[in-house]
Amino acid sequence: MSTYTLGDIQVSYEIAGAGPPILFIHGLGSSTRDWEFQVPTFAQQFQVITADLRGHGRSSKPRGRYRIPLFADDMAALLRALGAAPAHIVGLSLGGMVALELALSHPDLVRSLVIINSGPEAPAQTLRERVGLIGIYLRRVAIVRLRGMRALGETLAGQLLPEPGQAALRHTFIARWAENDRRAYLAALGAIGGWSARARLPTLRCPTLVIAAELDYTPVDYKAAYCAAIPRGELVVVAGSRHLTPIDRPAEINAAILRFLAARDGGMLA
Repeated sequence: MSTYTLGDIQVSYEIAGAGPPILFIHGLGSSTRDWEFQVPTFAQQFQVITADLRGHGRSSKPRGRYRIPLFADDMAALLRALGAAPAHIVGLSLGGMVALELALSHPDLVRSLVIINSGPEAPAQTLRERVGLIGIYLRRVAIVRLRGMRALGETLAGQLLPEPGQAALRHTFIARWAENDRRAYLAALGAIGGWSARARLPTLRCPTLVIAAELDYTPVDYKAAYCAAIPRGELVVVAGSRHLTPIDRPAEINAAILRFLAARDGGMLA
């Protein structure tokens, strides 16, 4: 584990393998460990960079407001410091939002984009959707403040990894979730609201793969609709997967990303 000093914070990151750079950005309340089933595969052909967003994992957890553009600027600074641009960028959930903002705000740093179970905004186009999202937010805040991070982890684990054969994954998820700093988690959760990149999607020029789990929080139709607005966007649906596709369907998602990268102009795979 290495650290990069960015102003008054430390950004924690890891590098594995050698080759064209690829940056993996984790989800809300998680860390580089989101990608434990991807790193060994991609490190065979790429320089794999995994980083903890501010407020997460081993990175600093400063007070104050967190925002999606702030997360993206942090990752941009890291790529520049490592001399790892342009890079392929892969983001899950919150990390997908950060990846989109990174590609839109720092296009010179991004070679291609993979967005997993995420989108250009919190999907709240209708009153019903907005009420639903507010309800989810308030429930999470209440659980964290009244019962703590482990309790929220237990709730989420049952929703995200419900299959009988996923008991070990649930146990690991809960243990890791309990490590979160309560204040930093709530700040990161708050970063999602009010951010939108939907109007900017037609300006996104890099090849973009949108991966949608069949059983994710948000429907495949939502992801197909915003993918259609991306000039070089394509959609892949992973059957039977929920929100944590890199964990519950690692073989399928690894194959989908590798196919996507191999098909880019000037293909990177040997």
